[in-house]
Amino acid sequence: MTEDDRTKSGEGEDSVPARTSAQSDSPPPDLRKQRDEFLQNFSRSARLTEQFIRDYEGLAERVHKLETENASLRAKVEADDAIRELLRKIEELEREKTDLLSRYREAERTSNGLSERFAQFEEEFSNLANLFVASNQLHSSLSPRRVTRRIKEVLAQLVGAERYAVFLMNSEGTELVPIASEGVSGDELAPIGVDREPISGVIRTGSAYVDEVGDPSQGSIQEPPAVIPLRIDDDTVGAIIIYATLSQKTSFANIDFELFKLLGQHAAAALVSASLHAQQGPKRPGLEAFVDLSV
Repeated sequence: MTEDDRTKSGEGEDSVPARTSAQSDSPPPDLRKQRDEFLQNFSRSARLTEQFIRDYEGLAERVHKLETENASLRAKVEADDAIRELLRKIEELEREKTDLLSRYREAERTSNGLSERFAQFEEEFSNLANLFVASNQLHSSLSPRRVTRRIKEVLAQLVGAERYAVFLMNSEGTELVPIASEGVSGDELAPIGVDREPISGVIRTGSAYVDEVGDPSQGSIQEPPAVIPLRIDDDTVGAIIIYATLSQKTSFANIDFELFKLLGQHAAAALVSASLHAQQGPKRPGLEAFVDLSV
């Protein structure tokens, strides 16, 4: 019978001495075994703790590694973004560079155009200055000698003629007689018949003859590069023959043709006026000479 059976049958309190006696008779607990079990449990707990610690350290290392990789990836992404931004800026700079180059070339073309126009204006201004100086020189004196000297200065300094002669037609209209020359010996100077080419054409048409193909510095007495008619109104009264220009002047320029026109229209008039004035002396014509000049 068990103790519970005895309790159920009413034998609880009366049977205490018998139970006490039964407990005192039970064998003592096995403390060594319990100690071993405790030590085993403790060791297992220690191993579990060590394993937990190792796992924790592994996880911590893994987390650190992941954080490092994450940081590296973030840096790489940022670097990629920086590269993309840099490439974008480079493309933008390339577009700006192309635009600036285009604007620079356009400005350069404009500048070249302005420079060419400025050079043209400067040349035209220089030509006008030469024409003004030449005209002013021809009419600056009423002395035939001075007028002739002015004509020679214009030919030498403005046209660049090295060898030339100034002719006036004789009263019969058959010959051109030299009145002034430069670079031509006396033996080479002689009256020239008006029927000699190209003089005859110049006398007949009143237009200058200019060799625009050959080198005027290589001209000669027989083949002059330029013959300029001297005219008063519509009559040709003489001619200027250029036999050769300076060695550095190998062609005639536009200003030379303008100077030829100016000499042809003004040189003869200046010479005739100076000659008439020299014949009549310093006395000026009276007022009656200017009556009925209205046109």
